Amino acid sequence: MAARSAARDRVLVIEREFDAPRALVWKMFTDPRHAANWMGPPDYPSVLHEADVRPGGKWRGRLRAVDGSRELGQGGEYREVKEPERLAFTFYWDQDDGGRGPETLVEIDFAERGDKTLMKFRQGVFETTQNRDGHGAGWNGSFDRFAEYLTKQGAQS
Repeated sequence: MAARSAARDRVLVIEREFDAPRALVWKMFTDPRHAANWMGPPDYPSVLHEADVRPGGKWRGRLRAVDGSRELGQGGEYREVKEPERLAFTFYWDQDDGGRGPETLVEIDFAERGDKTLMKFRQGVFETTQNRDGHGAGWNGSFDRFAEYLTKQGAQS
């Protein structure tokens, strides 16, 4: 029982409501041309985002520090794609030695709330709560950028 409780402590859960219809949220989330514009926290924005959004398809990303001092590679594989309501994929960081870091599973559910969308995000199980918290800061920064990007896209529609 203690092991299950400890594992639950190493799972990141985020809920956000976006002021956009679910179809638009899905498109901006899954189309790599759009995701490249919001992926990554403000201090490490995306410089590359590629995605083959289908079960078994791969995704790759590259984040660069705004001062240009460091780049971080990441990637994974899509496990579940149920448009426009559910997305699940693996996530790992590239390591300096060319290998992959520990892999986690990201699960995202999108629910309609009138003209808005509720996103329920879950990622885990992390090796440590410190890793979970670091990802929490990164994802929340990305989702802040996502909300801003959605507003711009909605205004252009």
